[in-house]
Amino acid sequence: MGSNSKPVEDIIVRSNGVHFSGIVSRDELDKNGHKEELPTTSAAENGHKELREPFVIGVAGGASSGKTTVCNMIIEQLRDQRVVLVNQESFYYGLSDEELTRVHEYNFDHPDAFDTEYLLSCMENLKHGKSVDMPNYDFKTYKNVLPPRKVNPSDVIILEGILVFHDPRVRDLMSMKIFVDTDADVRLARRIKRDTVEKDRDIKTVLDQYSKFVKPSFEDFILPTKKYADIIIPRGGDNHVAIDLIVQHIRTKLGQHDLCKIYPNLYVIQSTFQIRGMHTIIRDQETTTHDFIFYADRLIRLVVEHGLGHLPFKEKQVITPTGAVYTGVDFSKRLCGISVIRSGESMENALRACCKGIKIGKILIHRSEGDNGQQLIYHNLPKDISNRHVLLLDPILGTGNSAVQAINLLLKKGVQESNIIFLNLISAPQGVHVVCKKFPRIKIVTSEIELGLNEEYRVIPGMGEFGDRYFGTDEC
Repeated sequence: MGSNSKPVEDIIVRSNGVHFSGIVSRDELDKNGHKEELPTTSAAENGHKELREPFVIGVAGGASSGKTTVCNMIIEQLRDQRVVLVNQESFYYGLSDEELTRVHEYNFDHPDAFDTEYLLSCMENLKHGKSVDMPNYDFKTYKNVLPPRKVNPSDVIILEGILVFHDPRVRDLMSMKIFVDTDADVRLARRIKRDTVEKDRDIKTVLDQYSKFVKPSFEDFILPTKKYADIIIPRGGDNHVAIDLIVQHIRTKLGQHDLCKIYPNLYVIQSTFQIRGMHTIIRDQETTTHDFIFYADRLIRLVVEHGLGHLPFKEKQVITPTGAVYTGVDFSKRLCGISVIRSGESMENALRACCKGIKIGKILIHRSEGDNGQQLIYHNLPKDISNRHVLLLDPILGTGNSAVQAINLLLKKGVQESNIIFLNLISAPQGVHVVCKKFPRIKIVTSEIELGLNEEYRVIPGMGEFGDRYFGTDEC
């Protein structure tokens, strides 16, 4: 890279102090703690109904760090009914009569203060689409009171609490883990205000409890869980940049899940903050041609590799240098790539790097003004294309009309619809609808779903004229 290149890590760190270590999808667990095979979009092809589990966000941090504020800001910005908030505080054990007589000696910041088994049961039910009765804990009587809070399943579940990262079984339920990192003095000031006003406690009691239980428990149990966080937010609710970025990611996941529920042949690669960082760079109008090419190539390679994963494979055994037998798979040999000139040609190098000696054909479609003015004017395809699986290359799926033209040509040449995999970087929902409805057996692999099209049929937010920016002709 040149000296003026912008590493993706720099783009991420510049987000006003928010730190990322990447989102990692966890294998879901059944109630006995065993790994459970999650259904995928391919299951629909085998006649099984696809199940899409909710996106679970864990928000941890010290007491009065601003966790609830962060959660409320996320919910407020989403502005819909698809998000539910679960508070770990609801799962405190009720105190016995004996414990009530010495309540000031009870450590509410210790992991044993929570009914984690009940929390796990409620979260499992919510993840499987079942409503639950959430405990209603009274901080003045230190007991659960009636009626319980009815919580319905949702697309996004936010689990908030000081120790939600402590139990690995709870952590494994989460798709995203956020740690709210706030200065200890700020947390103490907030705690004094909260406990004296909301929980009717005197200042001396609050300070005694802080020095005896809260501070040691934070250092022993809460702070060590910071290492499990995917995202660390300094200053809590005051860090609007971090929260905006998180909300944008959630919106993307919700939009992708909606389309994937409708079309089992649509595959969106797993989003991470590395991928989001690369998208940020190539979408920025100030990005240099050099950086645009570098990060576009990285994203294209990811899409190509994901697309290749949907090709048929045969089992193959080999002998390793140790003399042992390894049972693996053999790559599909009957394969070719077809690029839609000229943006699609930007994806050819990544395909060649993944598939040695692959044949690549070309299709030229003239795009005139309007949403349906495409005209097929040139094609050069392998003669035996009807016997091959085809990777169709076009980085942007907009209206879908160009894709329809290209796919119709491939079908006329004898290619089986189920043998076509359409690869692109970004896809507008309108284009996905057009292609998937007309060709329900092809597969679409993309890295992000866009908001839509504007009145000029340009993808929004998009990344401009991809071919011009990639080949350096945008200023010509």
